[in-house]
Amino acid sequence: MKKLASLIVAAGLLAGLTQASAQAQTMNNASTKPTIVLVHGAFADSSSWNGVISQLSKDGYPVVAAANPLRSVAGDARYVASVVDSIPGPVVLVGHSYGGAVITTAALGKPQVKSLVYVAAFAPDQGESAGQLAGKFPGGTLGAALAKPVPLPAGGVDLYIDQGKFWKQFAADVAEPEARLMATGQRPIAEAALVEASGEPAWKKFPSYFIYGTADLNIPAAGLGFMAERAGSRKTVVVPGASHVVMTSHPKAVAELIEAAAAAH
Repeated sequence: MKKLASLIVAAGLLAGLTQASAQAQTMNNASTKPTIVLVHGAFADSSSWNGVISQLSKDGYPVVAAANPLRSVAGDARYVASVVDSIPGPVVLVGHSYGGAVITTAALGKPQVKSLVYVAAFAPDQGESAGQLAGKFPGGTLGAALAKPVPLPAGGVDLYIDQGKFWKQFAADVAEPEARLMATGQRPIAEAALVEASGEPAWKKFPSYFIYGTADLNIPAAGLGFMAERAGSRKTVVVPGASHVVMTSHPKAVAELIEAAAAAH
């Protein structure tokens, strides 16, 4: 009986050690996944990534949603770069809209950056501005949807989308009640940021991935396709009928592309 009891105890200990080892391995695997840094664009905030964050977190990815200041490309890039520097281990930088211009600069000199993901986003070359790229191809209607500019105390103006035009212009494939909330909570962008020339582009140094919708009225699909091809996109996903906020209306597709960028070698 004593021998049998000893065998039972030993078996229990072995099972416990095996389970602990498996748990430790799982935790180790999770810790090796790169951190996903999400950078929102103009007329949006970090809540626009909520669906994507839920999917990435469920799949074990650490996520940081940076609060993009929307003041200037160079200044916003310095801020995002400081966020990247605060994170141990590899990082995947993801930018939406104007946030694409920001990550294009923020990734420079950051060897911990694994790849760049452009979500309905600008990927400017040196000397180009977001405003210039938005008008490079026909189909964009943002200008006519803007509200009256708001003067800034130090000079210049802030730009908003007219709340009455926000749903159709920015988020036509999102339910109207949600789009109204987005319109009310939109973050303005300094006009100066949209006309600021970009510097050396990080997409010439890092692997890039693109996703956008065919019904984008802020950046025409033809322009987004042009930038993806020019950047040598490793994978480009085009979502039929998706609006400018493809990450809000199609979070699973966006998360899947981000995970593909995170897993690539």
